[in-house]
Amino acid sequence: MTEQWTHLMTVYSGLDVDVVRGALERENIPVLVRGEQIGMFGAGFQGPLTRGAELLVPAGALDRARAIVGGEGDDPADDTDSDE
Repeated sequence: MTEQWTHLMTVYSGLDVDVVRGALERENIPVLVRGEQIGMFGAGFQGPLTRGAELLVPAGALDRARAIVGGEGDDPADDTDSDE
């Protein structure tokens, strides 16, 4: 039986995709990136993604992944605006 992939976050730039994916993969957490525009301009594109890119991780690694990315995610209940 294969583990289910679950939504971690949506990011809106190629740079954010690479930074988050790199941080998670360094901790041996696989990442699946899903988005209509991914790869449209080539693998090295770092600019804005108007429709965003969804980052998914295995369900069993979700808590670890959230801790690595600083608890950020798309859960509206966790949405706080701060100028730190």
